Amino acid sequence: MGSGKEGKKKPLNPKEMMKMKMQKPSSLGPRAPNQESKFKKKNKWLNNVGKKKKKNGSSDKVGAKKSKPQAEPIPPSQQLNFFLDQFQSSNNLQLSSLESDSLTETLILDLSQGLDREVSTLGTQMKAAFGPSWKEVLCEGQLMEGKIDPGNPAVLIISASALRSLEFLRGIRPLTRECPAAKLFSKHMKVDDQVSILGNRVNIASGTPSRIKKLIDIEALGLSRLSLIVLDMHTDVKGYSLFTLPQGRILGLVQELLSSTTSSGRYPDLSLW
Repeated sequence: MGSGKEGKKKPLNPKEMMKMKMQKPSSLGPRAPNQESKFKKKNKWLNNVGKKKKKNGSSDKVGAKKSKPQAEPIPPSQQLNFFLDQFQSSNNLQLSSLESDSLTETLILDLSQGLDREVSTLGTQMKAAFGPSWKEVLCEGQLMEGKIDPGNPAVLIISASALRSLEFLRGIRPLTRECPAAKLFSKHMKVDDQVSILGNRVNIASGTPSRIKKLIDIEALGLSRLSLIVLDMHTDVKGYSLFTLPQGRILGLVQELLSSTTSSGRYPDLSLW
């Protein structure tokens, strides 16, 4: 038997131990040479989606909303026919030739192309309607003797309810900072208060047919400066619209407004919204 010294292994020095550790395979087995981390895989997927989006001509961002197609312009003749058809069908009546002949397509404002008829776009359309003088007509707040009298708006918006009137006024708020718009409806508004408001310069007014008619009759609301009438064609949740209001005939009011002339002898335009 040997002395046993031969069976004992010589202890390894620290450098050799580190070398063996580095060469020792992992307990989980060797990694695949092309294996990628989850983070890298995710980035690769996003990049591929971006490339597909670019090929299709859309946004680079994932989940980006598609651009809304531009609205097709509706010819004034079609707008007028729509107005007359809606009025007659809603009230179950036939207009006389005298009534229908007083409304021609030349009264309908030809709106700017590429914009939807939404509350948010009304201000843009109003600017286009008045051209280079829009700021002077719609925004300034000083009276001008012999030219701009109190209580004579350039724009009159007619809606079926106070809520819709307020919605329009919120949409055109940037135009009414210097010269506040007149609220011409009966909800929470007294006639005397509205008469007081109309004692100042008014560029834009928004209200309901019955209150507008009343203020015209008592000569608080003037029409000598009226250039644009906006008729709200919206139907509310109860099915009411300007055509089906029980307070009276909207057509009579519209005809009265359209027959008025400005100080320059010009008749107002009609816009269906």
